[in-house]
Amino acid sequence: MKKTTMIQQVMTAPKKIEFRNVAVPVPEPDQVLVKVMKIGICGSDIHVYHGMHPFTSYPITQGHELSAKVVELGSNVTGFTVGQKVTIEPQVYCGACYPCTHGKYNLCENLKVMGFQTTGTASEYFAVDASKVTPLPENLTYNEGAMIEPLAVTVHACKRFAEIKGAKVAILGAGPIGILLAQAAKGLGAESVLITDVSDKRLELAKSVGADYAVNTTKVDFGEAMVGAFGPDKADVIYDCAGNDITMGQAIKYARKGSKIVLVAVFAKMATVDLAVLNDHELDLDTTMMYRHEDYVEAIHLVNEGLIQLKPLMTKHFAFRDYQAAYEYIDQNRESTMKVLIDIDDSEE
Repeated sequence: MKKTTMIQQVMTAPKKIEFRNVAVPVPEPDQVLVKVMKIGICGSDIHVYHGMHPFTSYPITQGHELSAKVVELGSNVTGFTVGQKVTIEPQVYCGACYPCTHGKYNLCENLKVMGFQTTGTASEYFAVDASKVTPLPENLTYNEGAMIEPLAVTVHACKRFAEIKGAKVAILGAGPIGILLAQAAKGLGAESVLITDVSDKRLELAKSVGADYAVNTTKVDFGEAMVGAFGPDKADVIYDCAGNDITMGQAIKYARKGSKIVLVAVFAKMATVDLAVLNDHELDLDTTMMYRHEDYVEAIHLVNEGLIQLKPLMTKHFAFRDYQAAYEYIDQNRESTMKVLIDIDDSEE
C-alpha cells in the first residue's frame, strides 16, 4: 500500500527541533517525488540552529545538502527513472531578473534557498521541480551524493580564478569547504596547494587528502608559509575560507602585488580590513556565491574519476529523529568535526 503520510523535521525556534506527521506530497506535472536518503549539515545550518542566520525565520524545515532516490515522476517529466540516484540543487530563483536572464541564476535578485527561505528537504519524501534534480552515477554512494552540494560550492569558487590550471593556490581555513576546495583545485589542475588553519587536526586531514602544504599560522607566519611553499612570487590566488578580519587581513597583507583574493566564507559581522593596501597593491578582491548546474556536473565528475576523497570528511552519522543530537555533537566537537550526515534512510549503496 502506498504511503500517504511522512515525518518532517521543523526547527520551530533556535535550538528547538520538532517532527511532524504530514501528507506525502503528490508531484505536480513537472515535478519529481524523491525519497530522501542522506542530508548533510553545513555551517549555515548551524547558524540557523543558533538563531544567527540573518535571512532565515522560524519555523523552517531544513535540508539542502542531500542524496535521494526517485520514487515517482510527474506526468510531464522525462529523462528520469524510478529508483534512480539523484541529488537536488536547492536554489529557487525567479528566472526573470537580470542575473537570471544572463545565465547567473545563482545571483537571482529574488533568490531563495531550500532550508533557509523556503521549505528544505528534511523529510522522508520531497517533491521538487525536475529542473532542479541532478542524476548521480550508480557507483556513487548516497553518502557521497549528499556531499556534492558543498563540493559544487568549491568548484564554482575555483572557477572564479580563470587560470586555476597550473596555478599556485593558497587557502585560508581548513574546514570542510577549505579542504574540499583544496581537492577541487588539484582536481581542476592546480600545480600546488597550500592550506592554513590554527588546528593541527584539520591540517593533518587536509594533507591526507591531497594538500601539498599544510601550515598552522599560530606557529608560522602566513607570509613565510607562502614563500616556503611557492618561493618569492608566492601564490597566484588566495582563497579565504575562514571569513574573519584576521584571515582577510593576512590575505591582503601578503598577497603578491597584482594577484587575486577570493572570499569564499561568509563574514559573521561587518569587516574591518586594510583597503589602502588592497588599493596600493592593485589586488583583485573577488567573491563567490553558491554554484550553477555545470558546477554540480563537474563536482560529480571529479568524484567519479577518483580525484576527490569525500569519505575522510564524513565525521559521524545520526538517525533522522536525532537531528537535535547532531547539532549538539557539532557544538561539542567543533575542531574535529567535518561533515555530519543525517540518515533519513539507513541504507547505503
